Amino acid sequence: MNASVAPTVDLQAILRDTHVLEVLDELDRDLVGLAPVKKRIRDIAAFLVVSRARGQLGLEASAPSLHMSFTGNPGTGKTTVALKMAQILHRLGYVRKGHVVSVTRDDLVGQYIGHTAPKTKEVLKRAMGGVLFIDEAYYLYRPENERDYGQEAIEILLQVMENNRDDLVVILAGYRDRMETFFRSNPGMSSRIAHHIDFPDYSEGELMQIAEKMLAGQHYQFAEGARAAFEQYLALRMRQPHFANARSVRNALDRARLRAASRLFTVRERALTETDLTTLAPEDILASRVFQNTAA
Repeated sequence: MNASVAPTVDLQAILRDTHVLEVLDELDRDLVGLAPVKKRIRDIAAFLVVSRARGQLGLEASAPSLHMSFTGNPGTGKTTVALKMAQILHRLGYVRKGHVVSVTRDDLVGQYIGHTAPKTKEVLKRAMGGVLFIDEAYYLYRPENERDYGQEAIEILLQVMENNRDDLVVILAGYRDRMETFFRSNPGMSSRIAHHIDFPDYSEGELMQIAEKMLAGQHYQFAEGARAAFEQYLALRMRQPHFANARSVRNALDRARLRAASRLFTVRERALTETDLTTLAPEDILASRVFQNTAA
């Protein structure tokens, strides 16, 4: 009598059908650094693929909890990673649409009695089938103000996070220390977060890579001496208040492009070449107020 053949499932077929590896490769290619973040996202993707495989064999009935916390300073890629996470969840069938609705406290909390519930429910309605990304989530909780309505929004969120977790993934984001305080003050919220991912600051070298990727995407390049000037700029700017990693790099390059345009605007004696129109000169960088020891 022949022994029964154990059922099997083909993980490679799941990966081919869902194209999840393409999203992970895009994450590696598009984002500089963030090695620990990329590893965690790969780990979560692997867990979801295996969970889907288990489901095909009837081994898992309920959807895994996927609500997340992204902590780190501004400009460290949290929103970008949320978009990639939404794509992964959609391709694996954990959310219906895969869109991201990004909000802050002002989108959820009303100023008067009766305003918060409809605002929060409307946001949740828009986010259903995808990912709700709440930036600076700790501002929802203001215990020092007894007339604040943030707690009402939190209670509605908690209910939906529990009852609709097969149709909505919530990602809470913000500074690490403030998020830790928020979770200590809201244990119900903390217990619903399955994945905590911390986003490190970029190194100076990584920020230079980001700058060059940004410039290439805008069809610009550094002239001789301009790259060294921007390295100087970063070394100074990183020590100043309110530095926001990649966001500050983008802002600095935008201002440098404005200065380059103003410089070219005064050229009258000759026609401009493509090199003129695509090159940042050292003076476009060195004119920043950072070099005068004031905020840029």
